[in-house]
Amino acid sequence: MPRTRLALALALALFAAAPAFAQGQDIDKINGSITATAGQRYGDLETVNGSIRLQAGAQAADVETVNGSIHGEDDVRAQTLSTVNGGIRLGRRAQVEAGIETVNGAIFLDRGSRVGGDVATVNGGIGLVDTDLAGDIATVSGDITVGAGSHVKGGIRVDKPNRGGVHVRLGRQRAPKIVIGPDAVVEGPLVFEREVRLYVHASARIGSVRGATAVRYSTPTPPADE
Repeated sequence: MPRTRLALALALALFAAAPAFAQGQDIDKINGSITATAGQRYGDLETVNGSIRLQAGAQAADVETVNGSIHGEDDVRAQTLSTVNGGIRLGRRAQVEAGIETVNGAIFLDRGSRVGGDVATVNGGIGLVDTDLAGDIATVSGDITVGAGSHVKGGIRVDKPNRGGVHVRLGRQRAPKIVIGPDAVVEGPLVFEREVRLYVHASARIGSVRGATAVRYSTPTPPADE
């Protein structure tokens, strides 16, 4: 009997010590898309030329592609999501332990999602709806919408084009539109190194602002640009 209790105690201890994010099989391709089956657990998902799809409830570690989009349905989990040429879109209640990044593509996170790191793109918009973000939001030439009920613990940064040797499209460009929606919170500073149009809802709370003047609004959507 004591031996049985000891075995049970050891099993419980090992279970408690196991990482919260258990990994399964890796999938690595050069050409071709990857689909993570609903409810299944994977390791790293990597491809060069192809999109990656996470079906509802799928879990993975690092999810990476070069030329392709990443799409996650509801209740997916991953360590990181990254692509170079492609957008990233997640459904409701997605959980990303670290960060999300792309170079040429938009990023969208739906209601109830949580991200433990930064969300960044160079050429592409970023949209959050009722999402909790532990890190920062960064872009160069994309619009940003921190939608209703979202909470960003970091700040927002819009860099100048060609900062740090990163190539972005030159020529006359429209100023990015930055919207902080109803009941949204951005705890950190909002730093703009290029011209932007900044709209902040009357019920929203933000940190310090540098490089722009906030336009407050109280309607469900921000005013139309002139």
